[in-house]
Amino acid sequence: MDIEENKNNLEIILDDSSDLSLNQIRRLLNKMSSSEIAHALESSPPKQRKLLFSLLKTDEEGDVLFELGEEIQQDLVSDISDDELTEAVKELELDEIVDILQNLPEERTKMVLSKMSQIDRKRIEKGLTYPDNTAGGLLNTDVISVRPKNSIEVVIKYLRDQGELPENTDKIFVVNDDNEYLGELAISKIITAIPSMTVREIMETEIAPLYVDQDDKEVATIFERNNLISSPVVNESNQLIGRITIDDVVDVIREDADQNLLGMAGVAEDTFAPPGRAAKTRVFWLTMNLLTAFIASSTINLFQDVLDKIVYLAILMPIVASMGGVAATQTLTIVLRGLTLEQINTSNIRWLFKRELAVSILNGIVLSILVGSVTYIWFQQFTLAILISCALVINLIASVAAGIFVPLILRNFNQDPAIGGSVVVTTVTDVIGFLSFLGLATIYLI
Repeated sequence: MDIEENKNNLEIILDDSSDLSLNQIRRLLNKMSSSEIAHALESSPPKQRKLLFSLLKTDEEGDVLFELGEEIQQDLVSDISDDELTEAVKELELDEIVDILQNLPEERTKMVLSKMSQIDRKRIEKGLTYPDNTAGGLLNTDVISVRPKNSIEVVIKYLRDQGELPENTDKIFVVNDDNEYLGELAISKIITAIPSMTVREIMETEIAPLYVDQDDKEVATIFERNNLISSPVVNESNQLIGRITIDDVVDVIREDADQNLLGMAGVAEDTFAPPGRAAKTRVFWLTMNLLTAFIASSTINLFQDVLDKIVYLAILMPIVASMGGVAATQTLTIVLRGLTLEQINTSNIRWLFKRELAVSILNGIVLSILVGSVTYIWFQQFTLAILISCALVINLIASVAAGIFVPLILRNFNQDPAIGGSVVVTTVTDVIGFLSFLGLATIYLI
């Protein structure tokens, strides 16, 4: 089925006016992949979402659940029985099962595990011991390993005996008799090598494995920099315990980008979350923003006498604060992106600061001339035009300092800079903007 047909099916399912019967919707769902069904669920309001999910067969539910975001996944899982959930996830890969079960209450996880075979239960329990934001939380145990003394002919026969290789198998791994990782062997080399050669002669030993406790963002960076499709994962004893594949890493990158985007607005919710839940997730940062607004207002209150005497200052001062806020957000976005991609460190932060400072000065000159000209034409006061131009330049410079150092300070205190950064930098530029403009006005106009 082509992409356009899938898109049409999705639009028909989501169209409230389509008036489809349940059987017709079921037939459309049969034509869609698990990821497309997940997208349809994420694009539906809660009531419609649960109806669509109820139309899936039990053996389809597991694949769809894995493709969903954590919040929606938990909502749907809460509506099905332990027996149904056990049946739904039993054919999934280890990391996929772990991804679903680790979000359940502990008692329910134990109940689901108790309904599985002893072998599956032990594998999953081991996977659940790893934090979900580490390499251990991403790994699969579907690895193929060989010994260095094996001939290529033996390896080829062994691979053929497997019947079917795990997905994204571009290499197999070489271990010793104690299952300690020694290196890797690309499938392409196996195919082109002389059958009588041994694994030891053509294996790669210089490529380092991933360690089970490595951060998932670090794992994603390693995959991106080295163009990896799969990579071995070892424990503290250097024993091979699994592998991570590119499809798992793509999920990490997507989730991280999603969190950063939502975090900058202080939002962390499903697009179609109920009003009560959405309000609950947003109220904290709205409250924080309210507090910072009082700080900015108290700054203005310091210059109440000036504003009483020169009323038009109140007309102009939002311009300075607003320009500083936008400039700070631009710098903050650059810094957050650099931190996420691990491009910013102690060796280059000074250069970045100088670059952003130069940009702010250049923009400050251009914008101050523009704002100063408009102010002069508007109020026919040359001194006022000069003052607002100077205040604008000051605030743009302050915006650079806030945009760079606020996220670095937050990260140093183990806080997510994407979530709190925008609130803090906006407060800084508001306060500096009001102080600079009203302060200069107090000195030169009173």
